[in-house]
Amino acid sequence: MRSVEQRRVAGGREDPRVAELRTAVSRLRRQLAALPAEFPDRGIAEEELAALDAMALSGTPDVPRLRRSLLLVAAAIGSVSALRGALREVREAVELFGPSARN
Repeated sequence: MRSVEQRRVAGGREDPRVAELRTAVSRLRRQLAALPAEFPDRGIAEEELAALDAMALSGTPDVPRLRRSLLLVAAAIGSVSALRGALREVREAVELFGPSARN
């Protein structure tokens, strides 16, 4: 089991959990941008995806903040079936950082 505190692996390579998060967030952002439909909380989803991307780029994401952003994104786009798979990938990437405080 990997430590939640793991930031970088030997040789300066990116933490694989961070790489997974960046990939998943990027995919969801692209799919959201390509979606022609407008919906009331689209702006919230875009802002929180930008926040997730920034946290991943920092290399040291704050896990409670990751989870909060994930919840906001899920609430904002949860009913958009075209984004379901990409949203699931983001959730799985966030879960790589450890269980939630409730588990």
